[in-house]
Amino acid sequence: MTKTIEPENGRNHAPDNAPTALLLIDVINDLEFDGGDDLLEHALPMAKALAELKRRAKSLGIPVIYANDNFGRWRSDFTKLVRYCLDSDVRGRPVVAQLIPEEDDYFVLKPKHSAFFDTNLQLLLRYLGATTTIMTGMAGDICVLFSANDAYMRDLRIIVPSDCIASEDTERNRQALTLMQRVLKADITASTELDLEKLSDRKSLDHCG
Repeated sequence: MTKTIEPENGRNHAPDNAPTALLLIDVINDLEFDGGDDLLEHALPMAKALAELKRRAKSLGIPVIYANDNFGRWRSDFTKLVRYCLDSDVRGRPVVAQLIPEEDDYFVLKPKHSAFFDTNLQLLLRYLGATTTIMTGMAGDICVLFSANDAYMRDLRIIVPSDCIASEDTERNRQALTLMQRVLKADITASTELDLEKLSDRKSLDHCG
C-alpha cells in the first residue's frame, strides 16, 4: 500500500474509505518491446482520456491505485521506474508524462498479468472498503482482461471505460471489451459518460446494487 512521488501542495488527500477505486494497470511502462510502436499509437489517446478521468475521480475522493509490472525483479522501485521512463528517451515516455503518479496515489507491484495475482491489491481494496473497480490501462486484451477476470471472481463490480484501455491491435481491444462486458458483466461506458459522483457515493451505489 505504498504511496508515491511528490506531495501535491504538501498534503496527502487519499481517502481511507471509498466505495470505488480507480485502477491504472501497467501505464508506467517504457514500451521497449516488440509491438511497442503499435501499442504506443493507441496508448497516447488512451492516456489523455485517462488523465482526465483520474483528475475527475480524485476531485471526488476516488482513490487511485497504480498496478504495475515488476519487470521480473522484486527489487523494482516504482519511483525509480517512473523517473527512468520520464528521464530516458524511451518509447513510453509521452504516455507516462500524462499519467505521473502523485504522492497520495497507491501502487502495487505485480509479478504476472493480473493485478491481483500475488499482490496486496485485494487487501488494499478491502482496507478502502471499495466494492467497485474502474479498470484502465494496458494492454486491454492481456493485463486489463486478466485483472478484470480476477476482480469478477472476487465479486467486485467492474467498470472498464472503453476509451481508457489500449492494446496493440484495435480489434483485439474491442474483442476484450466485448468479452468483459458479456462474461464479467463489466460496464464499458466511455469515461466521459461515467457518473463519477454516483460512483463516489456509497449510499448511491448501495441503492443501485
